[in-house]
Amino acid sequence: MRISKIETLQADGGWRRFSFLKVSTDEGLVGWSEYAESYWSRGLGALIEALAPSAIGEDPRRVGPLTARLHATTRLTAGGLTHQAIAAIENACLDIKAKALGVPVYALVGGPYRERLPLYWSHFGTFRARYPEYFAQVGGTTQVRSLDDLQRLAREAVARGYRALKANPLVFDGPAPRMLDPGFGPRPTEFAQNFDARAWAQVDDQMAALREAVGPECGLMLDLNFGLKPEGQLRAARLLERHRLHWLELDTTDPAALAQVRAGAGTPVASLESLHGRRAYRPFFDKGAVDVAIVDVPWNGFLESVKIASMAEAYELNVAPHNFCGHLYTMINAHFAAALPNLRIMEIEVDDVPWRDELFTTAPQVQDGELVLSEAPGWGIEVNEEAVRSRPPR
Repeated sequence: MRISKIETLQADGGWRRFSFLKVSTDEGLVGWSEYAESYWSRGLGALIEALAPSAIGEDPRRVGPLTARLHATTRLTAGGLTHQAIAAIENACLDIKAKALGVPVYALVGGPYRERLPLYWSHFGTFRARYPEYFAQVGGTTQVRSLDDLQRLAREAVARGYRALKANPLVFDGPAPRMLDPGFGPRPTEFAQNFDARAWAQVDDQMAALREAVGPECGLMLDLNFGLKPEGQLRAARLLERHRLHWLELDTTDPAALAQVRAGAGTPVASLESLHGRRAYRPFFDKGAVDVAIVDVPWNGFLESVKIASMAEAYELNVAPHNFCGHLYTMINAHFAAALPNLRIMEIEVDDVPWRDELFTTAPQVQDGELVLSEAPGWGIEVNEEAVRSRPPR
């Protein structure tokens, strides 16, 4: 069996785009993966296509040697988009290998450790607050324009069985809510990433409102991304400690600084979603910088992600998948979560464009806030090419 063709496909995802990789073989088997090309990763699809000639003609079932060769030939520009491009090819080849063997991908590495995966609702209320007209006119769902709206949505989430929610810092201080993300995102507002006491007092109100709505047992997380310097991260952690967060999620490039934040915070710290490869994770593990290590499988590649998780277990750390795109992205991360003994919880996007399901042959099965694992070969999901091509990205 040989790889005969590699194609990238993209579809409109409303406020972003869905991106897919299709790897075809001379024996008719096709493998799929999903990657994330957005404002921080423009050109990723073109990079995948540039690497494609190095993979065409190779046996997709020899995934390890193929991935190693692609990394070897790009060593001078390792990490970042290069790593994500190789990961997309690797993940599609794993889909082919598992299909050829008639097994799910998680079975290739000894899984599953569990048949149901605990989930948390990611970007809780964020998209409805940032794109209220879109959700009202296109999504047909309720908007979030106030803390009362956010509480109503939180009660709905608990009623649907979700036992954990992750929010972003939202400030309701004007005609429309805004996300507090200085120095981060497509429209940075404050490049020094300073802690604004007045704005963070409103974030404190946001988390108080959520805690009141969901009760004491529901897990609450808050994701700061790269929005604050470590000094501000620690101030935010201490401010929010009273809400008993499941974790405070934040990012920095300095392992020692993150370790200081963790040591001074009275709340568990989750981080590392932006890293690529075991060598990048190890300094943070050595410094004792996190309570939960976040791993993005479509960014790192399935095989490398399993190795990162195994290394994390040696440091007595649990792992949580970073999952924020379409259904195939979710299923790739689900196979990773099923293959780990040291899983903490899995992320899932609940709010999305109404046509997301149309882009796939099936949707992940979610019951009572848990993803029910599929036993279908490969990733257990295919991309609906006709639907994808009918919705070109805008």
